[in-house]
Formats: sequence, structure tokens, C-alpha cells
Amino acid sequence: MRLRNKPWAEDRLNEFPQYVIQQPVSHKGKWHEVFGNDNPLYIEVGTGKGRFITEMAKAHPDVNFIGIEVYRSVIVAALDLLIEAEVPNLKLLNVDAANLGEYFAKGDVDRVYLNFSDPWPKSRHAKRRLTYKTFLEVYEGILPNQGEIHFKTDNQGLFESSLMSISEYGMLLKYVSLDLHNSSFEGNIMTEYEEKFSSKGNRIYRLEAKFQ
Repeated sequence: MRLRNKPWAEDRLNEFPQYVIQQPVSHKGKWHEVFGNDNPLYIEVGTGKGRFITEMAKAHPDVNFIGIEVYRSVIVAALDLLIEAEVPNLKLLNVDAANLGEYFAKGDVDRVYLNFSDPWPKSRHAKRRLTYKTFLEVYEGILPNQGEIHFKTDNQGLFESSLMSISEYGMLLKYVSLDLHNSSFEGNIMTEYEEKFSSKGNRIYRLEAKFQ
């Protein structure tokens, strides 16, 4: 992934501590205090420019959301969306998904969304895929028992490898769609990539899986 460097991004993120969580380690085990309620907490790992998570927060005011993105030059776009939307149930977190266990305790998070993650198509890069077993272990460590992962992609290879990884990990597949936009699924909120790829005729794949 090649990203345009934005040297001002860090300062921009630091200007809005009400939206971008600055010391996530201090909230481990007590994220309800950040939002001031006991509503469920859903996170999106790899939130990108923030369209999905912002629209989800608007559509579900009784759920708390955190958009997680490792690249500062990308998450600043999500910050701009959040500032404009002014939704109180959404925060942003600029950290690496591999380290989520440092910031969230078991059961802190009720659902994990993975949308259009980098496919890392080469076999030698399989460990970098967000559905690889080491990442599944991280998610299991922050979700409650039978916590869920919801995953979307337009990449058939990534979807197939994710189905295999999730099944081999022992998770239960609750829902699988090989053509989401031509299915009966209701309430789908598109990401920027989803709109772009589907407009070109690309098939969108989606699954829901839970830990056992």
C-alpha cells in the first residue's frame, strides 16, 4: 500500500482528543466511561476514511463505535467525517490491530467489523491478513464468548482464505454471501471501496462468524 505522506496528520489528530482517543491503554476494561453509557461497543479494524463506521454510528445511536486505523494519513479523513457528522457514539483510534489486546480487555468489544482489508495476495504475506489466525486470536481476546466478526471484501482470494482460516480456527459461520448486493441481506452500509468496486461490476463477498 502506497500512501501520500501527510506530515501534519499527527498534529491534526492531537487537536481533537474528544474524537481521537489519545491514551487507549488507560481505558482498558472501562470503555463505557469513555462513552458515558453501557451500550455495546463495535469496532471496525481498518476503518480507512471512515464512511462505514460514521454511517453505522448514525444508524445505530444505541451502539458505541470505534474506528481503528493504523495509518495517520488515512484516519485524518475519517476524523473530518466525524467532525462534520457530530455523532456522540463514535471515536477513532490510531493504533495497530495486532496490539488491540493492549487496549481492550476480554469482553470490552462486542463485535468486530473487517471491511475491504488489504488482501496481501502473496502466500509469504498471509500472516498480514486481518483474518489470519494470529489476528483471530487477538479478536477472541477482546470479544465476549461467542463474539462475532463481520467481514466484507471484493477479493475472492482473500474471501476464500478467510473462510478457511476462520473454519480452521474453530469459529462458527453464521452467514455467508458470495454476492451481497444481489442477496436478501438488509441494512448494508457501503464503504468507499465497496461503492467503487461494485460500480465496476465486482462481486461483494460477506460473512459473519462467531467464536465458540
